[in-house]
Amino acid sequence: MNIFIDCEWNEFGGDLISMALCSEEGEEFYEVLPCDNPGEWVSENVMPILGKEPITIGLFRRRLEVFLAQFDSVNIIADWPEDISRFCDALITGPGQRLNTPPLSMQVVQITTYSEKPHNALYDARGILKAVCG
Repeated sequence: MNIFIDCEWNEFGGDLISMALCSEEGEEFYEVLPCDNPGEWVSENVMPILGKEPITIGLFRRRLEVFLAQFDSVNIIADWPEDISRFCDALITGPGQRLNTPPLSMQVVQITTYSEKPHNALYDARGILKAVCG
């Protein structure tokens, strides 16, 4: 299953704030993590449009695992390499431990996307899906 991803994080290299995954069949995952000290740009452009209350990283990972479990295999498609990196980081739960997932492959595509709400991971992931699948 092709699944399109977008993430938001606290300024360049900062902590993950939100992640969205949208499958080509319509299933969606969107969760928000706490961001105690957002940078100025993030405060102005990301935080006001999250649209969801933050959850703990433990609950985030459990929900991500449940979402991924519904597929036989998953091809994650991103328009930015850091989104793939953040996804992989979320899979790691401890030393030598990770979420149980179906077989995964990952792909980074260079596209021009349109988002109805730029800098909101869910709307951006939907935009990537639309740009790739039409």
